Amino acid sequence: MSHFEETLERDIQRICRLVKEMARLAERGLRDCIQALVENNRQLAYAVILRDQYIDEKEKEIDRLCLEFIVRQQPVAGPLRFAYSTIKINLELERVGDYAESIARHILRLDSSSNKKSIPTARFVELADLSIPMLRDAIEAFVRQDSELAKTTIAVEDAVDALQSKLNAELFQLLHEEKLPLDMLDPLVTIGKRLERVSDQARNICMDVLYMCTGEDPRHPGAETFRILFVDGHNSCRSQMAEAIAQSLDQPKFIFQSAGLEPRPIDANTLQFMQKKGLDLSRAAPKTIYQVPYLDHYQVIVALAKEAQRAFPMRPRKMVYVDWSVGDPSSVHGSPEEIDDAYETTFKFISSHVRALVEAVLGNKLE
Repeated sequence: MSHFEETLERDIQRICRLVKEMARLAERGLRDCIQALVENNRQLAYAVILRDQYIDEKEKEIDRLCLEFIVRQQPVAGPLRFAYSTIKINLELERVGDYAESIARHILRLDSSSNKKSIPTARFVELADLSIPMLRDAIEAFVRQDSELAKTTIAVEDAVDALQSKLNAELFQLLHEEKLPLDMLDPLVTIGKRLERVSDQARNICMDVLYMCTGEDPRHPGAETFRILFVDGHNSCRSQMAEAIAQSLDQPKFIFQSAGLEPRPIDANTLQFMQKKGLDLSRAAPKTIYQVPYLDHYQVIVALAKEAQRAFPMRPRKMVYVDWSVGDPSSVHGSPEEIDDAYETTFKFISSHVRALVEAVLGNKLE
């Protein structure tokens, strides 16, 4: 190796070593959070919060070394992609450290609750046992520049998402059965969400590894996808109708979902009416907002009931909130003709608004 190649390799190894150290600190924070939750250990939770400063210091050091590497080595091709990817991965790891700190703070919030024995700690441990190894493998893929390991690690994310949805469903069931105090719901849901977000950061790291190894950005393989979520009170009538109508437009650039504040089984009259319209809801499963995968990735939230607004008091800057409050035909009582008229009115209202929204996003008329 030439002197230039030796110094280049030495700098790369030094940066990789620091990234691994930072990842170990983040992983330790997450593991200690789970231990603090299981053992109700306040001191350990406080330790995680205080140790976050070490992760922040590592982030600054890695950023400095990457900038020095670019200035001193003037890298091109692979080494330049390494520096660029490392700067992005450094940020992802710092966020994981923030998630650990957030989890620790929410664990401390649980301390004031009277019934901590009702917490399904096994679910949280199971979620951590998926997301934390995923983070470790992502860093290993970076250090080894192993694109195959990055691809296999990305595939684990779906299992993490499914488990987090299952955890939320279990928490709401415990709340419904009055086995879980209301004041414990928000911190527990947040803890689960933070653990799920660790897998998202691991996935992002793997994407950066793929770019570093191949020079191709895997994040944008096709056209932009627009995510639209329909929300009402129970996800048993109006929001289900809206999702089915939207799906029937067969638009590949869109992802449509529906959810409710307090899910209930789909109304029998709704099933029958939509069947007459050629839209089958027999396999649709009502769900809460927390069970919607990638909720923070949705660009448009459509409220079909006034009460849905309380689920989004603080709207993300890039999210569009639309109020389509419309009468709930499943609550109408009267003759079969009156009930059918109520459904028809709601169906026409939703159909016209969904079509107009999709056309507005696409910028052209649907055929």
